[in-house]
Amino acid sequence: MSSSDERPEPKRPSPPQGHADEHDHDEHDHSGHDHGEHDHGGHGHDEHDHSGHDHGEHDHGGHDHDEHDHGGHDHDEHDHGGHDHAHDLRGVSRRNLIIVLTLVAGYTLVELIGGLASGSLALVSDSAHMFTDAGAIVLALFSMWIAEREASAERTFGFYRTEVLAALVNALSLWLIVGWISFEAYHRFTDGAEVNGVGALVIGAGGLVVNMVSAWILHRSAQHSLNVEGAFQHVMADLLGSVGVVVSSILIIAFGWMIADIVVSVFIGLLILVSSFRLMTRVFHVLLEGTPKHIDVYKLCSNIEDLEGVTLIHDVHIWTITSGKEAFTAHVLVDPRHKGDIGLLLNRVQDIVHRDFGIGHATIQLEQSASGCPEGHHVGHLLATSASDAS
Repeated sequence: MSSSDERPEPKRPSPPQGHADEHDHDEHDHSGHDHGEHDHGGHGHDEHDHSGHDHGEHDHGGHDHDEHDHGGHDHDEHDHGGHDHAHDLRGVSRRNLIIVLTLVAGYTLVELIGGLASGSLALVSDSAHMFTDAGAIVLALFSMWIAEREASAERTFGFYRTEVLAALVNALSLWLIVGWISFEAYHRFTDGAEVNGVGALVIGAGGLVVNMVSAWILHRSAQHSLNVEGAFQHVMADLLGSVGVVVSSILIIAFGWMIADIVVSVFIGLLILVSSFRLMTRVFHVLLEGTPKHIDVYKLCSNIEDLEGVTLIHDVHIWTITSGKEAFTAHVLVDPRHKGDIGLLLNRVQDIVHRDFGIGHATIQLEQSASGCPEGHHVGHLLATSASDAS
């Protein structure tokens, strides 16, 4: 987009009295969303009132991108260190996963042998869960390796989504474990079984220590990665299982309550089901390309519209590629009478997206007329200035 020396000096016309619902792009009437007045429910956008912008004089016809200068769309410059930070977090997560895999795989065999020897369902189910922990960690490591493959013309975003898919598989496997525990508990209840409480207590206590250490190692990485959180949820569920083994063993030793082994196993299964539900909802939110929870899209758009020369922002999309990698696309309508440097305005928009909201990948299209824009504007949902205003 190029600016013209023949443009008139900027002026601030008085706000129009009303807007029709037709959204007449020839007259640039932003009806329905009041962007002509930029009212936004009272957040003071009168200074951006662009009523009377006769965009019939600035009709870009077929949306000529030669006039819509996007020279600043160098995505190598959009990184702002985000790639290096994400790479560092992934490296730490990988090391943590390898450490935990060593601990978990080593103790799985101990619990399995001990559970079979003592006759404890809680211990056997916990050993099975530890085995799936190891599988979950291997899957997480494998998906990290796949995700680091280079992007291609066929997969322009690369393979980052494999980490999200790994988290989905791990969440589903937790539900399968709950089903298996419930099935075994039913048969133990109907058939009856003797449990060596002392043996189960000793081995269960050891598993509790291993799982506590593993959970502590993965906790921080799980905050930054859905993939690691999938493995972390497995470890946490196993930690609950170890607590169940210890509790049921104490009840058996103290009171001879063999049924405690079954009851505690079912209770732990329910806790696993509840704890994994949060992971599943986060995975689906990413797969449905929902707006990242930590980004206030209303505030972001309001901040951009507050820039001098910006009429409104529309066709906004914000989504997560994988944990720590968000993407943003939008069309920004610029006042045709704006005499400032367009490249500088683009840089200011990018600064808001990258610096203020931490989004690493941004594609911003500057326009001076909406008449040639084929995308649906759908700006009505962005009238609020913050998420709290919208709720």
